Amino acid sequence: MVIVASSILSADFSKLGEEIKAIEHAGADWIHIDVMDGHFVPNITIGPVLVKSIRKITSLFFDCHLMIEKPEDYVEQFAKAGADLITIHAESSLNVKSTIKKIKDVGCKVGISINPETPIDLIKDVIEEVDLVLVMSVHPGFSGQSFIKDVIPKIKKAKELINKTKRKVYLQVDGGINKENAGIIKENGADVLVAASFIFKSDNYKDAIKQLKES
Repeated sequence: MVIVASSILSADFSKLGEEIKAIEHAGADWIHIDVMDGHFVPNITIGPVLVKSIRKITSLFFDCHLMIEKPEDYVEQFAKAGADLITIHAESSLNVKSTIKKIKDVGCKVGISINPETPIDLIKDVIEEVDLVLVMSVHPGFSGQSFIKDVIPKIKKAKELINKTKRKVYLQVDGGINKENAGIIKENGADVLVAASFIFKSDNYKDAIKQLKES
């Protein structure tokens, strides 16, 4: 069954600990942590200090998505804070392969992400080296955006490239995912769905997560 990575970007930060416990009990598989620096994307969100704090209250898999400039400078901090997987953007780092190695060296799994307008061929040479490929289905920076349907062929192509590897590589999609589009996203190869607003703006977290898994 598909993995649901619940993005805390849309959680109520005045009671973040309670929110994390709630989505854990509701059936979320991973916690997706959107890290933004106000440079790579026009917003500022979470840093290693907060990751370290919430690491104390859950054993769920921490999927840290670094939407930042020079992610290589912060890899060690997020690893020490409790990240299980660190995803970098192909568009952000000057030396993607070096950063991938650095993430592996600190004991984390590694993901590579591309924005909606970025061709999948940009990451073709590193798919063998990563544990996860993230296809953004919105422009990164803010929650609550609508799913960009034009990325569906890119999701399918990413899956075809992954299938040629000799390793287990997850295909994650992030942005505007809900019960209406989860089915077609999964049909085209995604096995990890990131959801923020659809879960946290719902009246029932458990039902929302179940709808994503069963769509």
